[in-house]
Amino acid sequence: MNEQTLSMRLERVAAQVPAGARLADIGSDHGYLPVALMRRGAIEAAVAGEMALTPFRSAERTVRENDLGQLITVRLANGLMAIEPQDGITAISVCGMGGETIRDILEAGKARLSGRERLILQPNGGEQPLRQWLMDNDYRILCEELLRENRFDYEIIVAERDGPVAYTPEELYFGPFQMQARSPAFVSKWQHRLRHKQQTLSHFGRARHVVCEQKVQNLVRQVRWITDVLK
Repeated sequence: MNEQTLSMRLERVAAQVPAGARLADIGSDHGYLPVALMRRGAIEAAVAGEMALTPFRSAERTVRENDLGQLITVRLANGLMAIEPQDGITAISVCGMGGETIRDILEAGKARLSGRERLILQPNGGEQPLRQWLMDNDYRILCEELLRENRFDYEIIVAERDGPVAYTPEELYFGPFQMQARSPAFVSKWQHRLRHKQQTLSHFGRARHVVCEQKVQNLVRQVRWITDVLK
């Protein structure tokens, strides 16, 4: 993967960035996403934010080698602290982190959000608490995608602030669009999860120590949800 050839996962993220957007890519790593979009003429400007020095320098190098320093600003900052009001950001991408981490980044940086940006989020697990944050902060999920790459399942969640929204516990767990579409990737992911959770329940049943009843009940509920959605 480089600034010319993105991974399948990042290509699907790129497809959700509106044409002509001013993008903030948080946790940009090598800066491949904003540089690729700029090279394609797909965005107007970008900020690549990184909180770790090594990937920050990698992103700086990628931007410099593509002669895009006038259009892409690379900043060493924690989460949304990379965004300044004068950037006029209209889309924010946060990719390749746990859903809880993305949620915490959004919560910590709420003051930097105008509420008019599109959020393009690609969590590596932990999708449920991330969807919960979106609902609690009046963000409506516009679309979702699930893909499998290098033996891992990746979800992409696109949301915009659109007044109060309400999702059921099952929709927060599976994703409102995912559970309706039930794509082959979705079915495969949840079949695997179902087997794992059933094995865990069986292990709990044989355990010699006392297992927290709340933990068991949560697992039983999840097994029931997954079984129902796969019917």
